[in-house]
Amino acid sequence: MAEWLKLKKSNCKNCYKCIRYCPVKSIRFSGNQAHIIENECILCGQCFVVCPQNAKEIADELEKVKVLLNENEKVIVSLAPSFIANYNGVGIESIRESLKKLGFYDAEETAIGATTVKNEYNRILREEEPDILISSCCHSVNLLIQKFFINVLPYLARTVSPMQAHCMDIKKRFPDAKTVFIGPCLAKKDEADYYGDIVDAVLTFEELSRWFEQENITLEKKVDKTNNSKARLFPTTGGILKTMQERNPNYTYLAIDGTQNCIAALKEIENGNIHKCFIEMSSCVGSCISGPVMENSRSYPVREYMTVTEYAGDKDFDASEFEYVDLIKTIKPIVKKLPIPTDEELRDVLKNMGKTKPEDELNCGSCGYDTCREKAVAIFQGKAEFSMCLPFLKEKAESFSDNIVNNTPNGIIVVNEKFEVQLINNSAKKILNVRSTSDVMGAPVIRILDPTPFVEVYETNKSLFNKPVYLAEYDKYIEQTIIPDRDYHILICMLRDVTDEENSKKRRERISSQTIDVADKVVDKQMRIVQEIASLLGETAAETKIALTKLKETISDE
Repeated sequence: MAEWLKLKKSNCKNCYKCIRYCPVKSIRFSGNQAHIIENECILCGQCFVVCPQNAKEIADELEKVKVLLNENEKVIVSLAPSFIANYNGVGIESIRESLKKLGFYDAEETAIGATTVKNEYNRILREEEPDILISSCCHSVNLLIQKFFINVLPYLARTVSPMQAHCMDIKKRFPDAKTVFIGPCLAKKDEADYYGDIVDAVLTFEELSRWFEQENITLEKKVDKTNNSKARLFPTTGGILKTMQERNPNYTYLAIDGTQNCIAALKEIENGNIHKCFIEMSSCVGSCISGPVMENSRSYPVREYMTVTEYAGDKDFDASEFEYVDLIKTIKPIVKKLPIPTDEELRDVLKNMGKTKPEDELNCGSCGYDTCREKAVAIFQGKAEFSMCLPFLKEKAESFSDNIVNNTPNGIIVVNEKFEVQLINNSAKKILNVRSTSDVMGAPVIRILDPTPFVEVYETNKSLFNKPVYLAEYDKYIEQTIIPDRDYHILICMLRDVTDEENSKKRRERISSQTIDVADKVVDKQMRIVQEIASLLGETAAETKIALTKLKETISDE
């Protein structure tokens, strides 16, 4: 299968919306990015439609068509009957004129081929009388059965689609022509590619509108009507049934739209609960007028339905006759090769997801999977990541943050914009002598702290860091930090108890002061002693000097 759906990685924001809406979960996540699993994808286009970041894009074949126009004299458009809903008020003649301006040889309605297909369904039910016959017009439904309901494959009509039947008709009438189908469907690109030379290229309505805009071509609001156009009803829910006037009384005829409804019906068939039934299936809710590349229908399904039914006539198109063998197409099973975990392997994955007992399996669907076990299987198969489980991540984050908050030695208090306590941890309760969390939760912060710094921080939106505060009522010294968080409309207060440090500091100051006093006293006493010694030494020296002088004089006289 060619890569018809692509991912713009820079746009993917890991929101999981695509996997939530994917009916067959054919999306895997790796490195926080979504990836299409091609051998599981049924090209229903739901991920393209719902992606809020426009991260999914459809492969563009506009340049391929331009090359066809340059290389071939006759390139003829097969225009899906839902065009009248996409280009409201513009009939086939108006679009044909505009397409010829782009260089096309001609344009015809795919509904001509739908008439051929409807006639073939009537023939199968009349002549072959299968137990169940499922329409094969919708390629997404075909892929769904080929990949996920192989046991139902024998009931799928081996009949070409209206697109193929019409392009076969064109090439029958114009053997040298090339054909381009234009419609609302992504899957038609794959169908055209898979079945070779019947359809040479496929454009979506979005691609065509962009081309018209580039060439400054404005569609003329003009609706032409013809009564031989009943097959224009095909793109509506039950549109095939509405054209089948010839009905086998032994059969029940019903229409089912939406992939989930189709899956439910296919399960019923698989279980043997349905018999003698013709089922028209389309993957889009509302059928083709709600196709993934319809530009207008996503908001106005009723209006678009009325537009199509009013444009349709009461009689069939004049379609070419084909031998039934020419209308047979091969539809083979497409085997998916993914490992299935054993019970033990599944338990291990669930354990790593934090699901150790049945009540842990919330089956909330936030990851995109209906049950935790489906998610576990997807993890085992490499399609999903543990981080996609939001309850698991929430519990893990809360446990991690709770461990930090409740075990940090610093007090933490969170207040709202009304200065009411929203959180208080164990350290803060100890610092502020709060007996129980419930005593202060929701109460004004003034009950436990001076609100003035909280008000200042809130009004100025400037953080307060390490402000020393003495809590007289608690006889404690703290350093207070208050940080505003405008995104969450809260103020975060952190308290560091520095009472022991302050007391140690005061003890050191007291000891230092005492030491200085003692030193001063010692110095004073020493100075007095020195002075006394000096005085005594002075007197002794004088007396000695006098005695020695007298002794000297006596010796001199002798």
